[in-house]
Amino acid sequence: MSSDLGTKVVIINFKAYAEVDGPKAVDLAKTCEKVATETGTNIIACPPMVELSKVAGSVGIPVLSQNIDPKKPGSATGWITPSMVKSCGCAGTLINHAEHKVAPEVVGEAVKMAHELGLATVVCANTVEDAIVLAKYAPEYIAVEPPELIGGDISVTSADPAIVKNTVEQVKAVDPSIRVLCGAGVKTGKDVEAALALGADGVLLASGVVKAKDQYAVLKDLVSGL
Repeated sequence: MSSDLGTKVVIINFKAYAEVDGPKAVDLAKTCEKVATETGTNIIACPPMVELSKVAGSVGIPVLSQNIDPKKPGSATGWITPSMVKSCGCAGTLINHAEHKVAPEVVGEAVKMAHELGLATVVCANTVEDAIVLAKYAPEYIAVEPPELIGGDISVTSADPAIVKNTVEQVKAVDPSIRVLCGAGVKTGKDVEAALALGADGVLLASGVVKAKDQYAVLKDLVSGL
């Protein structure tokens, strides 16, 4: 049994920025929750691994892990097991982010183990071709993020809209139930609006929110595009 995070999702990947060290991770998650509540939108927090339990216990919005490893409980020093993530109160996990790539077969095993625990899976892909390969593992979501645009000032929806549109078409051809997200350079409500117009079901972003001077204002602007 797997979980569903819904459509028109805005996933905020906190990464490991200094802006979310320690208690600041909970602060940002609470800001995400405040905007989600005020606007009735679906904002999902993805905090640093060491803050998962604290963040998940502090907010009512869905919380994702930034990664899982396909390892069972037991002798797995240093690995992140799906069971650990579930026990932290997480609703799901990212897998195969551009900054934490793994082999396709590892993605497949991680998705399988996550689904056995009812965790939603957001599998990241660098290209349309990667997305097609990863779609066969039936994650709930595939997020296409050209790595050269991650953290930049130009949204993928402007720099390469075809990759979003083509990923949606090709992934749906493999499995119509998979929802496609886009990321890389997404920062504004107009970027989100453009992503949905290209067929995406939401966005995955990081620095545009995490490093913003006014995170609340940026989040309000982002969800205006939903």
